[in-house]
Amino acid sequence: MALKLSARGDIPPFIVMDVLRSANERAAEGEDILHLSLGQPDTPAPQPVLEAVKKAIDNEAIGYTDAMGIPVLRQRIADHYKYLYNQVIDPKRIMVTTGSSAGFLLSFLAAFEPGDKVALAAPGYPAYRNILTALGIEPVLIEAGPDERFQPSPELLDALGEELDGLIIASPSNPAGTMLDEQALKNIVDYCEQKEIRLISDEIYHGISYGMKATTALKFTDNSFIINSFSKYFSMTGWRLGWMVLPEDMVRPEECLGQNFFISPPTLSQIAGAAVFDCYDVLDEYVEHYTRNRDILLNELPSAGFGSLAPADGGFYIYADISHRTNDSHEFCRRMLNETGIAAVPGVDFDPYSGDHYMRFSFAGSQKTMLEAVKRLKNWK
Repeated sequence: MALKLSARGDIPPFIVMDVLRSANERAAEGEDILHLSLGQPDTPAPQPVLEAVKKAIDNEAIGYTDAMGIPVLRQRIADHYKYLYNQVIDPKRIMVTTGSSAGFLLSFLAAFEPGDKVALAAPGYPAYRNILTALGIEPVLIEAGPDERFQPSPELLDALGEELDGLIIASPSNPAGTMLDEQALKNIVDYCEQKEIRLISDEIYHGISYGMKATTALKFTDNSFIINSFSKYFSMTGWRLGWMVLPEDMVRPEECLGQNFFISPPTLSQIAGAAVFDCYDVLDEYVEHYTRNRDILLNELPSAGFGSLAPADGGFYIYADISHRTNDSHEFCRRMLNETGIAAVPGVDFDPYSGDHYMRFSFAGSQKTMLEAVKRLKNWK
């Protein structure tokens, strides 16, 4: 007897996770694998974070928290916006989430109905469009290439010729690492306000930038969803903790959704998150580490046959044009893993239009890994 399957699960895989599985299988067989696939810092959570958690385990009953998160963490996040952006945010508008992934799910559920149309750049983070599709919301892809710095604009939005209900932006972006400067961001916010388009701003790579400081969409609007994470700048990927800054009209709906979907975010992770805001000095040292890795790849990849690279303004990714070497980025990355032991991600994960001509390297790992990777690539025939 064949039981019915929901169409919600009939979405593309997150290929970076497939790459990780293949790389781990090869490593388990004894191969020397270099991981340039995951956007996962090899830096640890700062020591005060670990000490706060150890103290909590010894002295507290670790139970549920409010669905919106513990008050001390919400206040510290609000203080972070004052410190980093000079923006005053009411902690009541802040919702702590189980990673930024829960933030995307909850924001899409609260803001859009099945059949609504939400625009996003291609290339872009694949989970955006796959979650939207699973929810019955139509992702509308904006083809944004190197001439547009892989970012959307009002002009590109107008060119779609679509009546949009939402727009997702990411600055710095994944995979290209490009950023919207302050004026470009304001132009998009103003466009969304004029067209009554709900804006969702992915700011999870804020804090990791090279020469250009990131601007939060909160500087220009209180009507957008701001989504952030403790995984990247704060170096806490496995803690599965993120947050949203919500429009006023979305606070109660999101609280109700959060209560029913997740009960509450992980309590120990919230305690850890509150402690990490005492560690800006350590976190900025981590950014210096990523800067050195970025310099290695930007300087050495061209001589290894990867000459056309996105600017990598922020985050820890290099998006490389490989159209002179292949028209099948998935097969190219498979061969690279098999023949060099380097795990990287094909562009088709991020862009169904032009992704066959691109690939993404992550430089979140160690300097030793970056140096060995470029050495192997230069010797790869």
